[in-house]
Amino acid sequence: MSTSCVYPLPTEHAFRLAKLAGYDGVEVMVTRDEVTQDASALLALSAKYDLPILSIHAPVLLLTHFVWGRDPRIKLEKSAELAKTIGASTVVVHPPFRWQSGYAENFLDIAREIQSATGVEIAVENMFTWKVAGRSLKAYSPGWDPTDMDCDAVTLDFSHAALSGRDSLQMALALGSRLRHVHLCDGSASLEEGRVFDEHLLPGRGTQPVAEVLAHLAAENWSGSIVAEVNTRKSKTEQERLELLIETIAFARAHAALPARPPRFARSRRALAALMPGKQS
Repeated sequence: MSTSCVYPLPTEHAFRLAKLAGYDGVEVMVTRDEVTQDASALLALSAKYDLPILSIHAPVLLLTHFVWGRDPRIKLEKSAELAKTIGASTVVVHPPFRWQSGYAENFLDIAREIQSATGVEIAVENMFTWKVAGRSLKAYSPGWDPTDMDCDAVTLDFSHAALSGRDSLQMALALGSRLRHVHLCDGSASLEEGRVFDEHLLPGRGTQPVAEVLAHLAAENWSGSIVAEVNTRKSKTEQERLELLIETIAFARAHAALPARPPRFARSRRALAALMPGKQS
């Protein structure tokens, strides 16, 4: 489960809810929360909740513009160093923005250099076109679609596929062995169809063939990671948020032919109360 599932709550909330919902590990989205940037703090949370940190999401969002400075190469290097230190195998990174000159022009070479130097896989995530005043804007370079890039590893995000008007199953088939990481979510429509924001719906609540992609990966004995990255911000209580996270992992286990695990929440409300003290909001 990605820590972004509980954003903007503190990082420990993500570990606690991931444990309760029955996830196997955590992906840490590096944000302005200093815990996400601190290997010692992350390892302490990993030990406390008995959850390995499987991947790091580099701070590439606009809201993390000043995290680790403004040089995008340094951000990616620090992300890989953090991943190596805590034992995570993968760094998820977005394609560069076009205005990040130098870095954008050499992005694929930079990614390979960092991967070779650290032994951490750099998985480039599919994005989407932007629209400004009704006109499409090419925000990314070399592009938003890694199926067209000469990159070694790719992260497939279903919400981004929906927003770009792409079929995620076709993307998965086109990527073949380069598909190494999946952000489990869903989306309902594309920019061309009037959708204006990135939804990150629960899987099965949108229009993408999420179940079919998971079944395909299972049939291929795929060895990558499936990481929940869903939006739970409308949840009014921690319990509501937890139930959404349980629904998400149940979907994954059902369609990727993974062994079923009863969520800890269902087994012990007393444990839930102990791990979520005080007022739930």
